[in-house]
Amino acid sequence: MTVKQINKDEFEELVKGEARSPDKSFVAGENFYAQQYLGAHREVREKASGYVFRVWAPNAQMVWLVGDFSDWWERQISMNKNQETGIWEIWTDLPSEGDFYKFKVKQANGREIMKIDPFARCFEQRPGDAAVIRTISKKAWQDEEWSLHKKHSDYFNRPMNIYEVHASSWKQHEDGTPYRFSELKEELIPYLIEMNYTHVEFMPLMEHPLGESWGYQLIGYFALCSYYGTPEELQDFVEAAHRAGIGVLVDWVPGHFCQNEDTLTYYDGTPQFEYHDRNRARNVRWGAMNFDLGKPQVQSFLLSSALFWLEFYHLDGIRVDAVSNMLYRNYDEGPWTPNSEGGIENFEGLDFLKKLNVVVKLAQESALMIAEDSSSEIKITGMIEHGGLGFDYKWNLGWMNDTLKFYEMDPIYRKYHFDLLTFSFMYMFDENYILPFSHDEVVHGKKSLMHKMWGDRYKQFAGLRNMYVYLMTFPGKKLLFMGSEWGQFIEWKCDHGLEWVDLEDSMNKKHQYFTKYLNKFYQEHPALWENDHSYKGLEVVDADNKEQSILSIIRKGNNPKDFLLIILNMTPVEHRNFYIGVPYWGVYEEVLNTEMQEFGGTWTKGNAPMQTYPWDWKEFPCQIKLTLPAQGAVILQPKEIELILPKQVLEQKTKLLQR
Repeated sequence: MTVKQINKDEFEELVKGEARSPDKSFVAGENFYAQQYLGAHREVREKASGYVFRVWAPNAQMVWLVGDFSDWWERQISMNKNQETGIWEIWTDLPSEGDFYKFKVKQANGREIMKIDPFARCFEQRPGDAAVIRTISKKAWQDEEWSLHKKHSDYFNRPMNIYEVHASSWKQHEDGTPYRFSELKEELIPYLIEMNYTHVEFMPLMEHPLGESWGYQLIGYFALCSYYGTPEELQDFVEAAHRAGIGVLVDWVPGHFCQNEDTLTYYDGTPQFEYHDRNRARNVRWGAMNFDLGKPQVQSFLLSSALFWLEFYHLDGIRVDAVSNMLYRNYDEGPWTPNSEGGIENFEGLDFLKKLNVVVKLAQESALMIAEDSSSEIKITGMIEHGGLGFDYKWNLGWMNDTLKFYEMDPIYRKYHFDLLTFSFMYMFDENYILPFSHDEVVHGKKSLMHKMWGDRYKQFAGLRNMYVYLMTFPGKKLLFMGSEWGQFIEWKCDHGLEWVDLEDSMNKKHQYFTKYLNKFYQEHPALWENDHSYKGLEVVDADNKEQSILSIIRKGNNPKDFLLIILNMTPVEHRNFYIGVPYWGVYEEVLNTEMQEFGGTWTKGNAPMQTYPWDWKEFPCQIKLTLPAQGAVILQPKEIELILPKQVLEQKTKLLQR
């Protein structure tokens, strides 16, 4: 399969080929629905109802099926190997729905070990990891209106404001058990609507044995974590979200997997899912194993997993985790092996990611493909033919790190480090970016976003409101981790529910209202998202006011009169009679002020409408005057403007110049 040349017709031919010869297409790396062949499937043979089990273990000496139906070790069921494909198979009428099972593998060295089914659709609840025989009925989906809207909508020029959620710690019951998706449907979706989010993004929902891994150490690439409920419950959640106008994204981890020896690791006793080179197979930093992304069977496995989650659950997109780990051989902390040219690039990883995006887009054209990548050497977003890897979006981790570093700083020193805010103007359109304040920034001693802010409690909230305005007005889509919307002080704990009790405090409650208001403001102003990925949508008014630490930009919509002037005051000093340049003559009005009492500030009345003065201000033909609140952000919009300076104004400017 040539990544750059495959088209829709060729893709459909490949899918048809899978149906005719699923085993051979799996071995060739061209089976994109391998879960329909491998794993456990109900099947009638000679009028008898039973189940067929298939597992890929090419170098195993022997494989047995064991489970509840065989008294596990007591009555092992021998499987038959296809020598050409390395796939073992057995049909039996012994199992029943709900039975647990595993494969006992006699590995290449003669060792016998119990292994999971890599293609299992359900697992028992941890700490057990046996697969569960379960036939899932086909759902009659009722989200056609959403699907049609998505198909005909250009998400690049639409608002995207993502609420990031860890499914088992958003809310918990009194006994510490998490909400199932049936419960999240009743509580999380109304909350998303109330808070004016456009999307929800879940940290990995696939089966994983350790909750403290947050789902990033997977064992079940086709199974919803049983901790969260049933597949039907997740399907119902997605359907309800779509009918409420909310998109659903999920994190997915194709680069590395759980190293537990009874899972995928050295499945048949040889490097099977992982690289042969031990330096490449072992992921020292994360205590995991790296997939051999160049192996065709592994490609079939991972591509099938991606399409399964997108199609079976009607997801709107996936965020591919740890892309840098797949792009660079030296990304890990351990020893590394150079490529064939002596360099650091992982050629197999590059080709796999291109293939992933091609296959996904051919199968699900409107699916969002998002990369979590911390590097800058390789272009991530954009068409493969134009030098990109095919992703739609990339997390802007550089912007996030610089922004947090700046806002954590004592304001007295910010003027010396103003480039932390302005440096991103140099590369903001190099990729299609999502601006993330994610889970990684509020855990492991990093403190919550609220706790990062400088000053006493009042100033911390003021700083947080200021930073959120910077987030929502900077070019790029948005992401905020749960709990940050009301300024939770305690950093996130994956085994505890959020501190909802905080909302009994008026400051937290007002901040939650501010986030809700700001989210709505973002959606209602096309200037903040219509031209998100080009300089057409941005004009820098003043990025040089380091002494006062004030940043001013204009965001522009498609209509020339549709623009917003954003002024961010980064110090706790109020500026009265503050002058700023504007592009057109007329009247401007304040549409957002972070220091209003309703948001937790002290102002009871904002700036009155502002008439322009006929004085040049840098390259701008006129200017306005306002009061800029201490540590506050103000957004202005034109109320009555003229795109061409009136004759009397030009005459007045001429007289002023003659003086």
